[in-house]
Amino acid sequence: MENKFRTNAENFTQARVGLGYSGGSISTKDVLKFRYDHASARDAVWKDCNWDLFANFFIPTIRLHSLAKDRSEYLLRPDLGRRLDNLSIQNLQAFKKEKFQVSISLADGLSPWAVERNGFEFLELVYHKLKLYKLSPLFLVSQGRVALGDEISDILDSTLHIQIIGERPGLTSADSLGIYITYSAKIGTTDERRNCISNVRPDGYSFKDAVEKLEYLVNSAFINKVTGVMLKDRMGAEIEEKEISNLLSNNFDDEK
Repeated sequence: MENKFRTNAENFTQARVGLGYSGGSISTKDVLKFRYDHASARDAVWKDCNWDLFANFFIPTIRLHSLAKDRSEYLLRPDLGRRLDNLSIQNLQAFKKEKFQVSISLADGLSPWAVERNGFEFLELVYHKLKLYKLSPLFLVSQGRVALGDEISDILDSTLHIQIIGERPGLTSADSLGIYITYSAKIGTTDERRNCISNVRPDGYSFKDAVEKLEYLVNSAFINKVTGVMLKDRMGAEIEEKEISNLLSNNFDDEK
């Protein structure tokens, strides 16, 4: 039997609400969909990222690797995913004199599938939106965690680092990207010093909205020289204040 609530719910969320049922059981259709989504999430975690998809990226790309040798070690030893291997450190040293304002890395994280599916298109928007800054090449990181971006920034001595990473898959969102922005990132930087934009994917936080939020946070970070809990995200509030100001101005003109 189809739940009458389901039709309306599906227009607003991909969450499992208003499921169909037969007697006291969930419908076969929904059980099979759950198993499919669960398998997709597992596949997203375990697959190796196909970095060849970025071979024609319009910005130079540099391959880096964490200390985790393979996917199994990456999942069992999160600490190894937070540090670069020796060859990657040597490769980064060659860029130290460039003095980038913004360094950018893309890591496979817990969803290489998200990187393959959404990374190229989203990063094109990022590089175009932030073109007023001196940007680094795109560093492609295998078996990387969020904190690995701190070491990249530390070696390059970049002012701000953007780490884009495949997020831990959900049962309806195995292709989400997360964006972490850290001002003056160094090895040992803790998470309260970062700003995060999450659930970036076509069916989640749109690329357009995410890149506008990213631009706002980067600009604010350079103005305030800080990110994380000390950087207040007032993007929505500023828009609201502008709309209220315009409304009051229009009403005042009408009264005249």
